Amino acid sequence: MTVQRLTSDWRIPGAGLATLLLLAAAFSLHAHWSVFIQWCLATQITLHRYLVMYLLEIHNHQYSGGLWLLGGAFLYGVLHAIGPGHGKFIVTTYLSTNKESLFAARAVPFIGSLMQGVSAIAFVFILAIGLNLASGDLSISRWFVEKISAVMIGLFGAFIIYQACQNLRPRRPIISSLKPLHTHDEHCGCGHHGVGMTLAESDWKTRLGVILAIGARPCSGAIMILMFANALGMVTWGMAAVMTMALGTGLSILGLSLAVRYARERTVAIFGDAPRHHWLMPAVKIVGGVMLVLFATVLFVTVIPISANGDYIAAGC
Repeated sequence: MTVQRLTSDWRIPGAGLATLLLLAAAFSLHAHWSVFIQWCLATQITLHRYLVMYLLEIHNHQYSGGLWLLGGAFLYGVLHAIGPGHGKFIVTTYLSTNKESLFAARAVPFIGSLMQGVSAIAFVFILAIGLNLASGDLSISRWFVEKISAVMIGLFGAFIIYQACQNLRPRRPIISSLKPLHTHDEHCGCGHHGVGMTLAESDWKTRLGVILAIGARPCSGAIMILMFANALGMVTWGMAAVMTMALGTGLSILGLSLAVRYARERTVAIFGDAPRHHWLMPAVKIVGGVMLVLFATVLFVTVIPISANGDYIAAGC
């Protein structure tokens, strides 16, 4: 009894210490965040110009620029993920508020990041190649796509809030016809189709929402590189660079997702599943959903303005 009481008593000061450390880290990050973001953006702009130079080298039959193009595109994707990219906010909110298997924690963010590359390729192929739109019209289309994707991210945050509110509502007991507590048949498995199978069947909508929220917003840098490659008649190299960017973004988001999942598991292991804490996870979901809606609002109002001469010209290509 004494050991159990001591075990439960240390959780409160431990949680307080962890909260103070997180607040200190948050304040330190906030103090240097603008400098860090500016450095990431400046580095991305520099890499963007190098990627354009490597495309020009390939166009001039200097094929050694191909390796530099793919390496620079990969680094560009990594910096985009840890800097101004939106995927990390979605993944952090999703995995910190939902219990996920290790496979789903790896697959969902990675597939969503690869979808960013696919959406950028689809954007350029449909509008620039298929419809043969001018550069200014492509800039307008890109502006609308980014606005719509910001709305989708906000709707995903609202969906998380709705789910949390549903979990907070007391459920009425439903009395149905009496059935045996357990039956055996040839498909029983005796527990092999328990909680894990229920989660896998009922949570596919949330997972699909995460993939769409990440992948529906193509990286502006990927669009600009692919548009410039199309102008040079080097669509294949442009597609390779875009998907390499998506790979760099996906691996970065994958590492973050594993860290967030581990932190959530440790938190649950410390506090346990006591009935008095039943409100905690819905409350965390509501906070995460609100933060995601606020982030979507920031994305919506800070979309890169329309350029009449085309985005890749405005970016210095």
